[in-house]
Amino acid sequence: MTHELSGVYAAALTPLKKDLSPDEKMIPIYLDHLENNGCHGALLLGTTGEGPSFSRADRRKVMEAGKVYKQSHPRFQMLVGTGTSSLDETTELTELAFSMGFNGVVVLPPYYYRKLSEQSLFEWYRAIIEKAVPADGYLFVYNIPAMTGISFPPNLLANLKERYQHQFAGIKDSSSDEHYCRELGDRFGKELLVLNGNDRLFSMALNNEAGGCITALANLYSQLLREIWDGFQNSINVESTQRKLSSLRTLLEAYAPYAATLKAMMNKMYGYPMSPVKPPLENLSHNQVVDIFDQFKTITRSFE
Repeated sequence: MTHELSGVYAAALTPLKKDLSPDEKMIPIYLDHLENNGCHGALLLGTTGEGPSFSRADRRKVMEAGKVYKQSHPRFQMLVGTGTSSLDETTELTELAFSMGFNGVVVLPPYYYRKLSEQSLFEWYRAIIEKAVPADGYLFVYNIPAMTGISFPPNLLANLKERYQHQFAGIKDSSSDEHYCRELGDRFGKELLVLNGNDRLFSMALNNEAGGCITALANLYSQLLREIWDGFQNSINVESTQRKLSSLRTLLEAYAPYAATLKAMMNKMYGYPMSPVKPPLENLSHNQVVDIFDQFKTITRSFE
């Protein structure tokens, strides 16, 4: 009953040039890093990838660079964040993603208007699916209420699944809500592909029928997430690995939003060129980078 898009995904960073335009040459190199370190796939232009900060033209550039990698690595699953507060723009970006051969899209709710009924949200996603998602395409709703102010009641998910059994694949759940995670497992089992968005909850989510994860720490520590995934598939106890990952996630959360921190750590840990972040996010100072790097090293050493 495992969905073809199950697995460990990185909420991928977006490498930028000094002028803050997408670094199209670095994106395939970076995706190769993720695949070589155990990721089954990546989400481009999500929250960690600064998706909402980019123009439609820059989103296209990021997708084009991802397409280059996808064409040479067809087994690497690739999703794209296409959600905006505009239905027309979201539909156009969704159509573009599928025309380029990506496996699926992760779509935010219309986050400007927050007091929305279940029916209005259903109609929003109905329009996107019917206009832009091909019969063999997959759409995930993106549940990140801390950023959007909007949550997804299980009844809404059930109605979408009943109406679009194939195209509505499931949910990227970045609510960090343990009760909601359990509720999804109890209500849907494996009928709905739940991709957990919080590294700290990965094991718990798998034990409650989740089909994988899309997380920020997969950029740095995808090996740990893959150990948990593989261990779960083979009924191996992975509690110690989850404790290590949870400690690292707690540290990362002290330096939210994550893009600047993760880009700095990609430079310190793996030697990738230092990439800036787009406003309104701020780059870290040299002293901040050194301090965070030392804290990550301390945590990893404590588990050796």
